[in-house]
Amino acid sequence: MADGKIMSVENNLTKRDFIGVFWRSFTLLGSFNYERMEGLGFLYALSPILKKIYKNEPEKLKEAMHRHLKAFNMTVAPAPFVMGISIAMEEMSKKGEDFDTNSINSVKSALMGPLSGIGDTFFWGIFRIIACAIAVGFAQDGNPLAPLILLLLFNIPNFLTRWFGLFIGYKNGSKILEDLESSGKMKLFTFCAGIVGVASIGCMIAFWVNITSPLQFNIAGSDIIIQDYLNQIMPRLLPLTATLIVYGCVKKKISVIKIILGIVVVGFLLGVFGILG
Repeated sequence: MADGKIMSVENNLTKRDFIGVFWRSFTLLGSFNYERMEGLGFLYALSPILKKIYKNEPEKLKEAMHRHLKAFNMTVAPAPFVMGISIAMEEMSKKGEDFDTNSINSVKSALMGPLSGIGDTFFWGIFRIIACAIAVGFAQDGNPLAPLILLLLFNIPNFLTRWFGLFIGYKNGSKILEDLESSGKMKLFTFCAGIVGVASIGCMIAFWVNITSPLQFNIAGSDIIIQDYLNQIMPRLLPLTATLIVYGCVKKKISVIKIILGIVVVGFLLGVFGILG
């Protein structure tokens, strides 16, 4: 059978296994949360293959599952490409004892920003608009196939990107990673990937966390606006400070529920007294 084609002799991975990853990738947003985002869905998609790779190594399997349970967030269509690369890197980790497993999540983090930008542009900015425009034209003419046309025009590129992205990520991604490993450039790439990941987080803080101070005073006839001075020190200083405080709480292993309740209480009190907006 075509779906029984061997993809990796060493770990007995077949095309059927990758087809399973393809279908499971559609659950990526099924358990989205603000702690790990798509992390649980990513692990769910990879878990059958991870169990094959680390079949007789329960501790390494446990480590791999914890590794892919970490926060992951990107446009869903190109996500299988990252899954394919992750599978290739897990196989490299299985073969080489000196393989740096931290590089797996570093590469995932580095790819989230660029691929999300591409995915959002094409799938939300182009394919969705074109599909809706064409479907609306059919709907205005009273054609009952309009909803079906919308679904087909939007989802065909989505399915194709997921399908080919998974296999391209696994086959070509593996070759690229092996070249990086043999040339000694993997550490440099991981370091650069870490920088890209941190920069992406910084952008997310700037765009998603909106905290300002409405405080202002009048001294000797001059209005002193606190937020203006904070912006002169560093734009978006308050969102960064709040994020670092939450990160510190997470590092100290304070439960997420307590952190959320703390944010609600502190935010409510500061809002009531007009300190933060």
